[in-house]
Amino acid sequence: MKRVLATALLLSAISALPTMAQTNASPAEACARLSGLAIPASAIGLPTTGATVASAVLTPAAGATGEYCAVKGWILPASPDAPRMEFQVNLPSAWNNKAAQLGGGGYDGSLVTGLGPAALQPDSLPTPLARGYVTLGSDGGHKGGPGFDGTFALNEEALRNYGQQSVKKTHDAAMAVIKARYGAAPKRFYFVGASQGGHEALDAAARYPADYDGVVSNYPAYNITMLQLGSWNVGKALYESGGAGWLNPTKSKLLTDAVLAACDGLDGAKDGMISNVKGCTRAFGIAKVRATLRCPEGRDAGDACLSDAQIAAVEKIASPLKLPYAVQGATEFPGWAVLEGSLFQGGSTFGKRAVPTNPPTGDDALLHNVGAAFIKYFVTQQPGFDALTFKPEAFQAQVQRAGSIVDVTEVDLTPFRQKGGKILMTHGTTDDFITPHNSVNYYNRQVAKHGQAGLDGFLRFYMIPGLSHGFGVFNAKYDGLGEIDRWVESGRAPGELVATDGNKDAHRARPMCLYPAWPKYKGAGSMDDAASFSCVRE
Repeated sequence: MKRVLATALLLSAISALPTMAQTNASPAEACARLSGLAIPASAIGLPTTGATVASAVLTPAAGATGEYCAVKGWILPASPDAPRMEFQVNLPSAWNNKAAQLGGGGYDGSLVTGLGPAALQPDSLPTPLARGYVTLGSDGGHKGGPGFDGTFALNEEALRNYGQQSVKKTHDAAMAVIKARYGAAPKRFYFVGASQGGHEALDAAARYPADYDGVVSNYPAYNITMLQLGSWNVGKALYESGGAGWLNPTKSKLLTDAVLAACDGLDGAKDGMISNVKGCTRAFGIAKVRATLRCPEGRDAGDACLSDAQIAAVEKIASPLKLPYAVQGATEFPGWAVLEGSLFQGGSTFGKRAVPTNPPTGDDALLHNVGAAFIKYFVTQQPGFDALTFKPEAFQAQVQRAGSIVDVTEVDLTPFRQKGGKILMTHGTTDDFITPHNSVNYYNRQVAKHGQAGLDGFLRFYMIPGLSHGFGVFNAKYDGLGEIDRWVESGRAPGELVATDGNKDAHRARPMCLYPAWPKYKGAGSMDDAASFSCVRE
């Protein structure tokens, strides 16, 4: 009842705003009149002091993108010590009566303009704006420095904006602008994102079901607390024994090359990626690492082998992190896919040195840096805290509080399901920034909640071999926005899809199989052709 009343009040507030569509104004006049538009706090369904449009500029058609009005503005904080939130709404003159909100990444902190492609969209397709969608985005409620600048989390309102509220505030401010321009609300409202944007997509569905018809969530950081503690655990594995467990890039490649050699052909295709992940875990586990890669007597003997300390670090990275208490219903974070095809070979992945600094720098392991930032700013709120000394059991209340703000793990999708909302979710099997097992855990949680048949009616999950965190040996691209729109409009759930490889000069395609199926080569036909593969569950 409270949600219904709040929605009614919000719609009433929006309907009271001036509408340019009723004046028969030209697109240029209607756009210009949006400049300076004041949006009352009552039009935004979470605490603010309203919003204001700072600029509205009619942009002529260029390339595939038709004429549109680019609106930029600020959502003003409820608390005077909190930062304001920048947003942008793009209003096409030839509107398709739909809207697409695009998500951010990392710790947010920079404006998502909505002018570019949707997450994982092929370059060959027009952008959402060029397809006639109103597009929108925000900075997540704060401005941040490069990398993972967590200083914003010291402010309570900024933390809550990042964790869950910027999605709704941006949506509502955009709705006011859309209504003022067109005199009508969108027929459909979608959210598309990846990583933090994938988290925001699940927030949109789970926390604000009345506002969205469908969401696309690619490799989502839905449980930031557990994810960042899992990242911290990687740093511990590499650094806790004075750096004895650290793997330099050559040793990392030694390990992942061995995994690939053992597992590449298990799907019937020697193509540089592993599709049969379960088969790989049987073929090349930690016991095989010890049997084939261990240095003589376990002591570090150079880049051609791994010491006992390094093998122990690999085992720790590949194993779940278990906590003595629950965070949003979860007591452990799953292991990383280092023995399943993840490469961990980027220059910053494991870092450039065996001993980290405090504060961390770009020469330290990326996952350690992310985990350290979370511990400093989200949990302890002590910027000088040394993350390597962190003990989760000593900060239970703070960790659980962070989880209640920034995680969407346990937020029930039932209201979204009941209103007819749809979710597409994907993850790459070689993601070394958010382990793919994390999304599997979320999916299995939903199966337990809704039952397989019930879940299939509103959520489809695809695990994509060879895809890492927005790149990879197979840099998968697919039209998530198009697929979610077709599902919502037709009511027919998608089955197997096709992804193309976005790598330079790549010309291959593969089926996107519904989890837990994976693509197996049929034994004949071009390995660049998706038709040469079938989705199997063996």
